[in-house]
Amino acid sequence: MEWDWSAVSDFMPHFWDGLLVTLQILVLGSLISFVLGLVWALLTRVPTRWVTWPVGAVTEFVRNTPLLVQLFFLFYVLPEWGVTFSALTTGVFAIGLHYSTYTMQVYRAGIEAVPVGQWEAATALNLPLRRTWTAVILPQAVRRVVPALGNYVISMLKDTPLLMAITVLEMLGEARLFSQQNFQFTEPLTVIGLAFVVISYLASLALRALERRLVH
Repeated sequence: MEWDWSAVSDFMPHFWDGLLVTLQILVLGSLISFVLGLVWALLTRVPTRWVTWPVGAVTEFVRNTPLLVQLFFLFYVLPEWGVTFSALTTGVFAIGLHYSTYTMQVYRAGIEAVPVGQWEAATALNLPLRRTWTAVILPQAVRRVVPALGNYVISMLKDTPLLMAITVLEMLGEARLFSQQNFQFTEPLTVIGLAFVVISYLASLALRALERRLVH
C-alpha cells in the first residue's frame, strides 16, 4: 500500500473544518468546566446539608457515568421533554458538565491547601467574606491548581471525538465521513492522529509556561 498525497490534499479542507469545531468544543467546554467546577466547589463549603447533599449527589452521578451516556441522554432524551439544542451546543455543554465534576475536586484541593493563617489574617483584618474569597483565598488556590486544570484540558481534547456519536463533525468525524465517501482511510486518520499529538504538545508547552509565570 502506497501513501497517497492527493488524498491528503483533498482531505485538508475537511480537516480545517473539523479542527475549528474541535477547538470550539475545547475552548467552550473548558470554560464551562472551570466556572461550573468552581461553583460546585464553593457550594460544597456551604454549611447546610440542603445544599451540600444535592450538589454531592449530582456531581457523583455525573462523574461516575460515562460521558457517552450523558451525550446520548442530553441529545436524544431531553427533546422528548421539549428541551432541544443543536448537536454542537449539546456536546459542548455535556463535556463541560462532565469535566466540571473533576475540576471541582481540583478546586477543593486547592482551597484546602491554602494555609489556615490566611483565613485567620483575613478575619483579623475584618474583611467581608466575599472579599476574603476573592482577594485572599481564591487567588492562592487557583495558582496551586493550574497544572491539574491544564491536564483536564488535554483530556477534554482527547474526548472530543465522542461528540461524533451525536453527529458533531469534529476532526475525527470529518475524517470518518471523508474516508467512507472516498474509501481512503489511512491518510485522513493519520493526519487526525498527528493533529491530536501536535495540539496536545502545544497545550502542554503553554501549560508549563503559565505554570512558570505563576510560580515567579
